[in-house]
Amino acid sequence: MKIYPVILSGGAGTRLWPLSRAALPKQLLPLVSDKTMLQETALRLAGRDGMMAPLVVCGNEHRFLVAEQMRQIGIDPLGILLEPVGRNTAPAVAAAAHYLQAIDPQAVMLVLPADHVIQDVDAFYAAILRAAGQVEGGALATFGIVPSAPETGYGYIQSGEALPAQGCFKVAKFVEKPDRATAQAFLDAGNFFWNSGMFLFRADAYLKELAQFQPGMAASSKEAVAKGYRDLDFCRLDEAAFTACASDSIDYAVMEHTRNALVVPASLGWSDVGSWSALVDVLPADGNGNVTRGDVYTDNASNCLVRAEGRIVAAIGVQDLVIVETADAVLVAHKDQVQRVKQVVEHLKAKGRTEHLHHTKVYRPWGSYEGIDMGERFQVKRIIVNPGGKLSLQMHHHRAEHWVVVSGTARVTCGDKVTLLTENESTYIPIGMNHRLENPGKLPLHLIEVQSGSYLGEDDIVRFEDVYHRG
Repeated sequence: MKIYPVILSGGAGTRLWPLSRAALPKQLLPLVSDKTMLQETALRLAGRDGMMAPLVVCGNEHRFLVAEQMRQIGIDPLGILLEPVGRNTAPAVAAAAHYLQAIDPQAVMLVLPADHVIQDVDAFYAAILRAAGQVEGGALATFGIVPSAPETGYGYIQSGEALPAQGCFKVAKFVEKPDRATAQAFLDAGNFFWNSGMFLFRADAYLKELAQFQPGMAASSKEAVAKGYRDLDFCRLDEAAFTACASDSIDYAVMEHTRNALVVPASLGWSDVGSWSALVDVLPADGNGNVTRGDVYTDNASNCLVRAEGRIVAAIGVQDLVIVETADAVLVAHKDQVQRVKQVVEHLKAKGRTEHLHHTKVYRPWGSYEGIDMGERFQVKRIIVNPGGKLSLQMHHHRAEHWVVVSGTARVTCGDKVTLLTENESTYIPIGMNHRLENPGKLPLHLIEVQSGSYLGEDDIVRFEDVYHRG
């Protein structure tokens, strides 16, 4: 049997602010290892018998980061589907199912969120194999995590009749997130499992059930794929058709209604890393229960998560805190209150601020830039252009720019003139002048940009030509 992993890489991960932000959400961050959660998910089952190259579904704004992260780990995805708008998991999986059917009419899909931790991969693979035989016959399998505590942050699945395949059960019902007393009763009963949000089913079986229970979504997702088009290495779903899909989860749209649902209980060392406290549970701690990362000093501190991204963070005489430092924001919260982090993000949105959208370091398909100083009528940025990277041919109405090469080689177009600059050389781009920056070399290009003018916003860009097809 060929199994096609479908990795869902949408979502903003607001509960892990200030590290996770709209432009760089948690699945694209290295939270539990030196690899990002997306990379960990893609590598988890790579090379196992029957496992094909993954199909990734993500938002348009993350497409180049997703492609670059796949390149970094040597995985050539089967495709990268771009959602024009977020519509939850049911339409995303439907689009993936239509895409796969065009490649393999018998395709079996393994649906995986990109931001989960699974510590026992062998146990997960064994659970997949247990479900595989049932799936061939048209069943829709989900993986239930054997609970280790009366967790109130997860939905539950109650297992029913045992099936002939060992370790597989019919689904009796899906249950919303319970209160603590109910969760304890579920734990005591022994036949309730955490809803992992991971699934295994044939593409045609899922689409058949979707057409029965959500015919509009089934038709619109099919149209979105049929009218989709290639853009560089991506497949853009048709915006009008995909937007017409109702926003719904797989559980609500299909699994709670179908008679073909089965659950495979498994102990995987699983977490959806839905909060800072959940991250603490999957990371190694020191003798005082502290989980630290970066330049951190602790003294008489216990049971804390302290993460420093750029500066030294000292935690003295504190207990049960989450402390996260980034270049432009610091979070200090009691571990029991971390679910309220989402309210900080809502506050930032309401105030029209940008700290929930992006970091001071912003990634682009050609590299990255980072603001390092700004004041009235000036701004200083550190720019890195990857080998072969090329910024758009552009101009600005309100600002001039000075570029100083720190290392590497820059090819600079300014009007009709093209110049090569190397280390310690500089150039000036006047207001209103067409210009472009490229890295023709084999090493990253590092330069400092000093902007000056009456308006320094990122929207003061008029693009005339762009190899990355941005608007």
